[in-house]
Amino acid sequence: MKTNLLDFSLPQLLDHFAAQGEKPFRAKQVMRWVHQMGEADFDAMTDLAKSLREKLNANAEVKVPALITGQASDDGTRKWLLDVGTGNGVETVFIPEDDRGTLCVSSQVGCALDCTFCSTARQGFNRNLSTAEIIGQLWWANKSMGVTPKNERVISNVVMMGMGEPLANYDNVVNAMSIMLDDHAYGLSRRRVTLSTSGLVPALDRLREDCPVALAVSLHAPNDTLRDELVPINQKYPLRTLLAACERYLEKAPRDFVTFEYVMLDGVNDRPHHAQELIALVRDLPCKFNLIPFNPFPNSGYARSSNNSIRAFREILQAAGFVVTVRKTRGDDIDAACGQLAGKVQDKTRRTIQWQDRPTTDA
Repeated sequence: MKTNLLDFSLPQLLDHFAAQGEKPFRAKQVMRWVHQMGEADFDAMTDLAKSLREKLNANAEVKVPALITGQASDDGTRKWLLDVGTGNGVETVFIPEDDRGTLCVSSQVGCALDCTFCSTARQGFNRNLSTAEIIGQLWWANKSMGVTPKNERVISNVVMMGMGEPLANYDNVVNAMSIMLDDHAYGLSRRRVTLSTSGLVPALDRLREDCPVALAVSLHAPNDTLRDELVPINQKYPLRTLLAACERYLEKAPRDFVTFEYVMLDGVNDRPHHAQELIALVRDLPCKFNLIPFNPFPNSGYARSSNNSIRAFREILQAAGFVVTVRKTRGDDIDAACGQLAGKVQDKTRRTIQWQDRPTTDA
């Protein structure tokens, strides 16, 4: 079986090449060809020695997930469904803005955390994605989107907010993010890579040491009783434990605040007293709020908060001194909006591997 070079960070690629008697600069050359130029054909890597190209053709490959379908929204959002084998597919979404282009990347086939308002969770869980399958989404989208007339990459930001809980696939996600950050690959700054988690506290503490990037936390409730219902992982890592981990994370984070994501559910978590509870909960933690209008999906059991409710909620938080944004609903006409990614999870035999079964130290 050929080795997929997309699985390797630069240190790993250096070790791989050294084991084959190749000099370190060759690994850096290949890294740039693969990630900066999007090249999968070793024969096209013209500054490599012929002997190395022959060796790579015999033993290695650059294999990205194949495209199943691609869709474009009226607002410019693009969504791709990528084949990850055995009938399974994951979705990745590009969101254009005036000042940036953001790619939303998936980390798992489905999700096992079972947040009640999320379409991905309803699909069940199959497996973790490999490093190649995670970074392959960026590789594929980068090649598809191309560059601007000024030779700048269209994709300037990456958010680990697609299908799955990134910290439940810790090693592969961190490896993929290290490739995103590497100057010989995509060269993104830590401020431009954001990881979103529902709150796997031990893994969050590891991330602080291993690969601190911008942090977003799926909060969605101002108290443990409600969050236990909406985000069941809260039963294992309640709010006090989670917020303490966020405070520790900020010691090494590239941004001096945590972004709290808060989906707005009509009559569930969007009332003025919920906003006041939030203020009391996070008053001592540097943070911003991103309010997310709920994006409906069949049989969800929830409705989107009214514009008036969202506005009133935002104003209460702002009056208390917090920075608050309301996420624009982008790509909902192609089911590419927040919480709508479902992909194709054909084999759900591992759906029973729930967070409840995981030991506390598991990442």
